Amino acid sequence: MTTMASTVGAPPARTIQWSSINWKAVQNLVYKLQVRIAKAIKLGHYCKAKTLQWILTHSFYAKLLAVKRVTQNKGKNTPGVDHVILKTPKQKIRAVESLKRRGYKYSPLKRIYIPKKNGKLRPLGIPTKIDLAQQALHLLALEPVAETLADKQSYGFRPKRSLHDAIEGCFNALARKGSAQWILEGDIKACFDKISHEWLLKHVIMDKKVLKQWLNAGYMEKEVFHCTSEGTPQGGAASPCLANIALDGLEKAILAIGKKKDKLHFVRYADDWICTASSREILEQKVLPTVISFLKERGLELSKEKTLITHINEGFNFLGCNLRKYKKKLIIKPGKKGIKTFLDSIRETIISMRASKAENLIYILNPKIQGWTNHYCHVVAKQIFSNIDSSIFKSLWAWAKRRHPNKRLQWIKDKYFTRINQRDWVFFSHQKGKHKDEHKDEPLLTLKSASSTRIIRHVKIRAEANPYDPNFKSYFQERKLKQRMSKYSRAPTGDLRGARAV
Repeated sequence: MTTMASTVGAPPARTIQWSSINWKAVQNLVYKLQVRIAKAIKLGHYCKAKTLQWILTHSFYAKLLAVKRVTQNKGKNTPGVDHVILKTPKQKIRAVESLKRRGYKYSPLKRIYIPKKNGKLRPLGIPTKIDLAQQALHLLALEPVAETLADKQSYGFRPKRSLHDAIEGCFNALARKGSAQWILEGDIKACFDKISHEWLLKHVIMDKKVLKQWLNAGYMEKEVFHCTSEGTPQGGAASPCLANIALDGLEKAILAIGKKKDKLHFVRYADDWICTASSREILEQKVLPTVISFLKERGLELSKEKTLITHINEGFNFLGCNLRKYKKKLIIKPGKKGIKTFLDSIRETIISMRASKAENLIYILNPKIQGWTNHYCHVVAKQIFSNIDSSIFKSLWAWAKRRHPNKRLQWIKDKYFTRINQRDWVFFSHQKGKHKDEHKDEPLLTLKSASSTRIIRHVKIRAEANPYDPNFKSYFQERKLKQRMSKYSRAPTGDLRGARAV
């Protein structure tokens, strides 16, 4: 499994042992083809790019990688309408053998609904595992095209980019004294469900026969088949990429209508985006008509409820953060809604575990606290982290008192809270199987403190960086190393020798 010549003419899948596959070699061979596709697109050689895509989607190793991704993602145990899950090595090898274009027919999606933050339900379409693997296979060929043609300030559902890059992009556009003062907050109404099939089939550079089957597959709900005449149902591997392709070009369309003095800047994360300008009139008279016209071609429209024009001194919410200027200084903080949702989740967990041991409660709460603080450790959140600690302490104190209604308060404090160096009232537990009076030198199990997380500013990815361009290979390697170092430097501050947090 080492030569490039064997990427298409590979040995039969039956002779391959899943456990003995050299995945590093597989990934390297697939990546080389992806780089060639990206290069062809960059040079405008679209016919050559399509030929390379055909080679990639018929490559044995690309099929292996597609099945691997499907069987290792978060939804690996969620079946489609055929109720099949790929678990055993034999099932995975058979799935690789079945990934053929000839005779392929896409099955209907399984329709489920998940709750949204506003109380409404979001529809999801769950493909069968074979269809999901087929999507993952063609996504390997489509992603280099999408990355090469993508808007520079687009960050959602793209490799090597994140929500933090989008927030930092907003900071760069708004932080200076002479920056734009007005912001258009845009939201596209039912973006995934309304994209025009006709537009996608005409403009997406991929195998049109396969794409048409994806778009027209329909879905099953309560054992009734429904046709799909528009949209790319959420739940598939390729849907986010197709949505990005449909929205790419919006940045260029907006920037083309303005001059330097208009201070137009654009930042997009999936279907949420903002555009800045020096005046409200520019946003109303120039930007909005341009956006409406751009979206109309693709069968989309703006959500009137969520599309707002705001002054920076009033502040606005974007991607879970609040951005606002206080005395001409831009401050980005966690949004109030996100804080409330997190604290409600913590309280519900504590209440639901009223009969559990302190040790079990710590094991459940620590990942929640660490995950939330890691998400917001790049913005101005130190005071909010302290407030989070206070709210969690109040809930834990109520939990402890409820467990021992007949005990003195000092007794409860001594049982569940301790002092470690400069920190008092640290919620703790002795390790499982270790008695309190014995093993006094054993480390304690302690609750993580949100306020001990360091605030470290996120370094935004270079706008033109493309993971499929060899010119950026060293850049991504250096960036990955710096991010690892930053992860270790986010470790809790303060000397906690003698304590162990999980």
